[in-house]
Amino acid sequence: MTKADKIFKDNISKILNEGVWSEQARPKYKDGTTANSKYITGAFAEYDLSKGEFPITTLRPIAIKSAIKEVLWIYQDQSNSLDILEDKYNVHYWNDWEVDGTRTIGIRYGAVVKKHNIINKILKQLEENPWNRRNVISLWDYEAFEESAGLLPCAFQTMFDVRRVDGQIYLDATLTQRSNDMLVAHHINAMQYVALQMMIAKHFGWQVGKFFYFINNLHIYDNQFDNAQELLRREPSNCQPRLVLNIPDGTNFFEIKPEDFELVDYDPVKPQLKFDLAI
Repeated sequence: MTKADKIFKDNISKILNEGVWSEQARPKYKDGTTANSKYITGAFAEYDLSKGEFPITTLRPIAIKSAIKEVLWIYQDQSNSLDILEDKYNVHYWNDWEVDGTRTIGIRYGAVVKKHNIINKILKQLEENPWNRRNVISLWDYEAFEESAGLLPCAFQTMFDVRRVDGQIYLDATLTQRSNDMLVAHHINAMQYVALQMMIAKHFGWQVGKFFYFINNLHIYDNQFDNAQELLRREPSNCQPRLVLNIPDGTNFFEIKPEDFELVDYDPVKPQLKFDLAI
């Protein structure tokens, strides 16, 4: 059992056994009914990527390629355009959050990255002083929320720090989420931000270090309880998955492509489970 599998099962059990019910829930299922959930608050996990600990479960298949494409859409293209997401990356699941026929998700995610020139600022800061303590990506933009409708960002803050160990520089990252769907999005979000961490590390020729993951509200929706029990019954696959970025050190952040990533030694348990998303 990998570290990610143990954390996954522990969190599922904790939510089912100790979680409380949502009240005045915002999300809806596609049939229009309210998507209630059980949740816990203040979930935290730490993975040492340099030692092969990656936040991806083997208990069900995770669509890592689509997750990485989404990150490139946000942080390379710096876009909120659903047309770009579909035409360039063939990713369609954000369509459910289109705002008022605009073919965008509102002034959110990539639009906020572009508005504040966030990536270029982060890269410049790290180049000028890798040990500065101000490498913060924040997508929580109240002005943007007032300017347009749209889903408020879930993975809204990322922070980066470096450490020198035995002459080698390691890049650490911390992802903070206000809200996370444990069974559907947990490992997708974690792995795509590991990919972002790897991209920045590769840009400078550094190694990836630790990945810290904090979630304020970790939940399971009420139509997912059967799937949750199935995941608890499953025995993890005997594999040790890790994400590899197959490009030379020093490759420019904006030149990295989805196909440069490879998920190695990943043989998840099947069949895949079906989930009705809460929107």
